[in-house]
Amino acid sequence: MIRIGISASFFHADDTRPIFKGMTLQYIEQNLAHWLMQRDVLTFMIPSPDGGTRRAASRVTLDAYASALDGLVLMGGSDVCPESYGERALRPEWNGDRVRDDYEIGLHRAFVAQGKPVLGVCRGAQVVNVAHGGTLWQDIGSQLPHALNHRDWAIYAQNCHATSIVPGSGLARLYPGTTLVKTNSVHHQAVRDLGRDLVVEAWSEPDRLVEAIRWTGPSYVFAVQWHPEFHPPGDDSFIDDTPILDDFLAAASVHKDAEYAL
Repeated sequence: MIRIGISASFFHADDTRPIFKGMTLQYIEQNLAHWLMQRDVLTFMIPSPDGGTRRAASRVTLDAYASALDGLVLMGGSDVCPESYGERALRPEWNGDRVRDDYEIGLHRAFVAQGKPVLGVCRGAQVVNVAHGGTLWQDIGSQLPHALNHRDWAIYAQNCHATSIVPGSGLARLYPGTTLVKTNSVHHQAVRDLGRDLVVEAWSEPDRLVEAIRWTGPSYVFAVQWHPEFHPPGDDSFIDDTPILDDFLAAASVHKDAEYAL
């Protein structure tokens, strides 16, 4: 079976939380794991090796995880900290999670260095862009007043819009003859300046925000701004995300027979 690592999301230590008081929690979203597991995939959360204070520092590195696994998914979650791309937060609530940024950017680079495929989802697309030197819109609503409402808490994953696929792109190859699809939208930040050697493969319509990016480098790096794991199974009004999953897993399968050593 193919072994796919999923980056962890963080609940940082909080003395007011009634459960695991004062402890840092790392977790993955169930829907994403199950989306991957619809194929013959073993999924693993990759815990951050940093941050321990009660025991000696971990000898396990992000490079070791990249060696042991066949591919990486950078999952959604909290905002990317503006300091990660050289800015200051315009509002305190947009300050994001710098600790998670550093961990995921390091994880991304470890897998890329070993030629292992990376798939970014929502925040993961933004992390990929920042890891390659790009920047983000900190808040679509205030910085791009012409744009659609890309996050509506009241309906969350039911919020959606049209997305156009760039002709001739890798994404277009997966959807021959398709130019316009429907995707969900649960983000308030978005790609602003594109990172090095990245190309846009899909745009939201009609406001033209970046919805999918791909690295033109030697290994597989692709990311979407929507959540494929949130799309209702069997609802033909949404894009069928399984070609994206299968394309990523095909890239990962190249590595599955390698010797695993942690």
